[in-house]
Parts: sequence; C-alpha cells; structure tokens
Amino acid sequence: MTKLTGNHYINGAWVAGGASFQSDPVTGDAQTFQSGGAAEIDAAMQAAEAAFETYGWTSRADRAAFLDAIADEIEARGDDLTAYGTAETGLPEARLNGERGRTTGQLRLFADHIRKVDYLDVRLDAAMPDRAPLPRPDLRMIQRPLGPVGVFGASNFPLAFSTAGGDTAAALAAGCPVVYKGHPGHPATGEIVAQAIAAAVEKTGMPKGTFGFVQSNTNAAGEALVQHPLTRAVGFTGSFRGGKALFDLAMSRPEPIPFFGELGAINPVFVLPAASGARAADIGTSWAGSLTMGVGQFCTNPGIVVIRDADADAFIDAAETALKDVAPAPMLTGGTAEGYRHGVEKIAGAANVSTRLNAACDGREAGPALFVVDAADWLANDDLAIEMFGPAGIVIRAASDEDMLAIARGLHGQLTCTLQMDDGDTALGQRLVPVLERKAGRLLVNGFPTGVEVADAMVHGGPYPASTNFGATSVGTLAIRRFLRPVCYQNMPTALLPDDVRDKPAA
Repeated sequence: MTKLTGNHYINGAWVAGGASFQSDPVTGDAQTFQSGGAAEIDAAMQAAEAAFETYGWTSRADRAAFLDAIADEIEARGDDLTAYGTAETGLPEARLNGERGRTTGQLRLFADHIRKVDYLDVRLDAAMPDRAPLPRPDLRMIQRPLGPVGVFGASNFPLAFSTAGGDTAAALAAGCPVVYKGHPGHPATGEIVAQAIAAAVEKTGMPKGTFGFVQSNTNAAGEALVQHPLTRAVGFTGSFRGGKALFDLAMSRPEPIPFFGELGAINPVFVLPAASGARAADIGTSWAGSLTMGVGQFCTNPGIVVIRDADADAFIDAAETALKDVAPAPMLTGGTAEGYRHGVEKIAGAANVSTRLNAACDGREAGPALFVVDAADWLANDDLAIEMFGPAGIVIRAASDEDMLAIARGLHGQLTCTLQMDDGDTALGQRLVPVLERKAGRLLVNGFPTGVEVADAMVHGGPYPASTNFGATSVGTLAIRRFLRPVCYQNMPTALLPDDVRDKPAA
C-alpha cells in the first residue's frame, strides 16, 4: 500500500500544520491527518501565485504533457486508490475502478483538447493605417488564464470530482495553478491522488507551487481559500447550504471572484401520456434503478417524476416493487446519512403527501423511500422541491397537460430535465421543451440522467440553484473556459505576445 503522510502538500513539499483529525471509514482502521487552516492556505496560495508567473505562460504542449503525466501516475496507484476509496466511502470496487478510468480519461481528453488552439478563440484584426477618417490599430484577442484557482472536492465522487477531478483538471489545462482543499470524507484517497499530481509536477518540471493540497475537516480552510486575496476563482461541488455560504463569501470580498458552484438538483422526469399509456410499469422499474444507483448519491439523481394520473398507479406499483428489493447500503459519510434521514422525515410529514415506502435507515446505512402527491399540492408547497440526497423519490400525479406545464414552469434551476415520450407525445414535448431548456443545462429523452458522459458537448450545470453560474459547465471540455478570460493586445510587439497569437498575421 502507498504510504500516507497525513500532511499537506505545499510548494513541492509534504508539510505538517494545524491540528489533526481522524478519518471515519466504513471499514478498516481510521487514519490521522493534519487539519490545515488559514496559515496553510496562505502558504499554498503564495506558492501558487509565484508558480503562475511561469505556469501561466507554459505552452499548450507542455501543459498537455503534464495532464497526461497526472493520468499515468494515478493509474500507477490504481489498486491503492480502490482499496482506500472503498474503505472510506463504502463504494464498491467496480464503481471506484470505473471512476478512476473516468478521471484519467478526463485528464487525457483535456490534454488532447488544449493541443488544438481552437478553445482559445483567437481573433485577429489587421491594422488599417490608411483607413479614413481614423486608422485602425492591430488587434489580437486570446483567452488567458485567470491565476490561482481554489478547488473543493465532492463527497460523492472521491476521484472524478475531487483532488484531480474536473475542476482541477480544467484549471490546470487553462494554465492556472490549483490549491485544493481536501475532503474529510476521503482524506486517504485524496492524498494518494495528490501524491500522483506531485510526482507529475516533478516528472514534467512544472513549478513547485503549481498544485497545493491542504487537508482539513473544518470550515476555516475553505473560508480562507475563498477569501484569500490571491484566489482568482473557485470550483465547488457539494451541498446547497455549504456552496451558498462560500458563494456569498466570494461575492462579499473587496474584489469579488467567480465562484463556479455545482449545488445539486431534483432532476425531474416527465412521463408524457403516450409513453405512460404504453409502458408506465417498465418506466417505473427503470426509474427505481436510476434513483437507487450509488445509494442515490448522484447530483443528477432523478428525484421527482411527473406522470398523468390515469397511468400513475401502474408506474407507482412497479417502482415500489423494484425499490423494495433494494437493500440499505452505507452512505458516503455519517453526516450524509443523517441529512438524508432528516430530508425523508420532512417530506413524510408534509401535508397531503402519501408515503408508499419508508426509508430503512440505521446509522450510516440508508434505504429507499417513495412518496406520492397531487400536482396541486406539489405546486402549493415549495419545500417538496428540496433535494433529498439519497435514494428517495416523489411521484407527482398530473391531471392534465396543463398540470405538467405548470409544474415545469414552477421548477427552480436544474442540472437535468428528462422526457419519457413516444411518437404520440411530440406535440406536448414541443410545448415542454421551450420551458425546460430555461430550467436545466441538459435535456434528455427516453433515458435517465444518472451517468454524465465526459465529452466535448456535455453540459453539467444549470440555472441557480443547480449551479451558481448558468453559463458554465463542470464536465466536458467547455469546463476549461471557466478559468480563462479574454485579453486584447493592441499594437503589441511580437516579442511581447503570447505564442498563440504570434504565428499568423492578422487578417
């Protein structure tokens, strides 16, 4: 097994600092880690700022080689990552192995993407010295990196949305050093990935401060990271409450900075009448499988279904039957399990909500829950639209097409919206899509949103409160653009220009 230091990685060295805390694994022995605070964040951020003077001007080819090296180093530690990851989170080996492949695949996708210049959106306007009545200067525009970026890891993806996950990979691809605040739910897994990045820094000769890693189980380090004057942007994946608090800090700084927070959603599924009339039971069974995947701990978990009242019983009966076969399983952390129990209790106690299946919860383990409500009661109670992070779902019985449209119009921002439809549903689908595309970053037909493909065209984000920046995505190659800004160079000597706007004359 890879030896753990329990320390922070700052300016190219593993260092102690702060108090200590112990991990809370599902299986195996607890490990002791340092818990950093403002001092450790400051040291890491100072090193990142110094590194940016070099790293921000590295070539696309060199950064791509660095990303590839990180992927190689992660793969070299694959068995240890799976062992620590399963012990800390309770996720099965197959899930961790698949997530590792997604993480390294994303790094390599970003490497290939930045080898091509297109993402920099270079724009060139040639000088027109003889133009009347005024000459035009030579203008060259390119996207440039922002500077040091703070990144927070997610509890539910200890690899793909954590130490070397999407936010870190995107920022490094853009040319921004990263200071990562470790997640206390999987500190051993996080450190092993940090060791992989440290090895890649050494192997490729990148500046020591290009990546910093600060472990912490308190809010102090996270608040210091967002408020540090050298932090230029933040990437966050987590709960609405935690993300909103950090977003508010980012906006209240003397110099506000971009806060790219992915805060979760209920990801509604609309089962249109022709589809429900033909296959309500089959859709109900499939939905139950998606709802309980990973103990429901996906930000794209389809937490609500809207279905015509005439076909709702068949859907509900099939879903309930499938859910009863799902045994309780460990959640990612004790706090996650407690939050799930609280959310389920709140929905179960709401007026006019019928409980079809109570969640079986004991300690860190949680089981499915199923609730049913009429459209009018759903629309009258905004508390029903709060995410239950876990395997619980609500079925909304709609009396008409107008009910479905009213529910769609009343939705808050979502990561996804799904239509289950057959050929006879096209007209209603045409009415729903213009409403739903204003509500979500990704629209699906005849599928379920769990499983986010890492690809150029993917959008993982949506209007608030699904995310804090509706124009961004945290998955896919467009994620890199979050950490770039346009700069125009006017009448600049060639020697002072970035390489990617030197090569061809303006035209």
